[in-house]
Amino acid sequence: MEDRKIFLSEKEMPCAWYNVLPDLPEQLPPPLDPKTGKPVEPSVLAAIFPQSLLEQEMSAETWIEIPDEIRRVYSMWRPTPLHRAIDLEKYLKTPARIYFKNESVSPPGSHKPNTAVAQAYYNKKEGVKRLCTETGAGQWGSALAFACNIFGLECVVYMVKVSYQQKPYRRVLMQTWNAKIYPSPSENTNYGRKLLSENPDNPGSLGIAISEAIEDTITSKDTKYSLGSVLNHVLLHQTIVGLETEKQLKLLGEKPDVLVGCVGGGSNFAGLVLPFVKDKIKGKSDVEIIGVEPTACPTMTKGPYRYDYGDTSGLTPLLKMLTLGHDFIPPGIHAGGLRYHGLAPIVSLLVDKKIVKAEAVPQTKAFEAAVIFARTEGFVPAPETSHAIRVVIDEAKKCAQTGEEKCIVFNFSGHGHFDLSAYDAYLDGKLQDYEYPEEKIRESLEKLPKIE
Repeated sequence: MEDRKIFLSEKEMPCAWYNVLPDLPEQLPPPLDPKTGKPVEPSVLAAIFPQSLLEQEMSAETWIEIPDEIRRVYSMWRPTPLHRAIDLEKYLKTPARIYFKNESVSPPGSHKPNTAVAQAYYNKKEGVKRLCTETGAGQWGSALAFACNIFGLECVVYMVKVSYQQKPYRRVLMQTWNAKIYPSPSENTNYGRKLLSENPDNPGSLGIAISEAIEDTITSKDTKYSLGSVLNHVLLHQTIVGLETEKQLKLLGEKPDVLVGCVGGGSNFAGLVLPFVKDKIKGKSDVEIIGVEPTACPTMTKGPYRYDYGDTSGLTPLLKMLTLGHDFIPPGIHAGGLRYHGLAPIVSLLVDKKIVKAEAVPQTKAFEAAVIFARTEGFVPAPETSHAIRVVIDEAKKCAQTGEEKCIVFNFSGHGHFDLSAYDAYLDGKLQDYEYPEEKIRESLEKLPKIE
């Protein structure tokens, strides 16, 4: 019988995260102070982040050791299995070999605890008592609630209102782990109250929720802000995914020809691909790396590479990234984790340098792929993950036409157990596609800060 799962022992779990910054093709543009246009002073960032994470954010070290206490918590679910999608291959009649790294086996059901546990640990070490954050689909919020509960920290989550309404069980999961959740925009912050006075039906966005979480942070005692994607230290923590995948593929004598991941802010995608990027940058590998986003929020495929705020109200420093504009409010598609206006600076640079390819798919095509995957492999994917599966299936079909025996690997970044209302809408034929109008994108981009 063919092996469906490739496991590593707990002893084989990586002891260090991989920091891609020293290996990038050029230095990452620094965060800028919007008032001066100059690199932001560390003291500004220290108001919302602990010192240890700021050091990781700017580190020039290639390897950063994972503390034993973090590895101990990781061992609850790590190393995660690498699956061979044998029945999907048979269904597609493809000679391609398809593998997926199953990050849905964590307690919150996604890749997000890889950084949530690390962030809670470092904040706790520095005496922080309360963490504020935002969440889209609820994967990040539930991961941080889980991590804060382990380390005895208070957790406050601003959840994008449309997702708060679509995904009530994510809220219940966070509350079970002792977190407090506000639908964003909320009545709990000045910025939220302002937006609600302008539009009581505001569906919210990740940019708005970030603004609320940061406002709460800087106006509260013993509180820091925690971000689940985009920043360098977040991507750093996620590289444990790709490092384990490397080891598992080597056990099989495999080298990936194609790596695929869904992309919102960029954390799960970067976690899988960054350990493989080094050789591609140096010309030692020709692996094809594909990031997949929704057509409703086309940051990679239609956004310019510019300096912009990470939030809607302009509280954050300016980051150089692919962006649709900080006041961009995407439609309420079910892939709530892919509705962010910007993209991690590291991933943005890699896309700009054409080291990484970008594709956008509509949500009905993503759900079509999700149902095919569930009916062949058994696992019900999160709507976000389904975007990656769509492209994996398309790549495998190309192999069926050409006869190429490619090795295709993707990150199964989360399960869809709390997203069944979206599946219900798809199966009833009620799910609609949405391609964001070009004129709306242009309107948002006109408000970008005048810094190149």
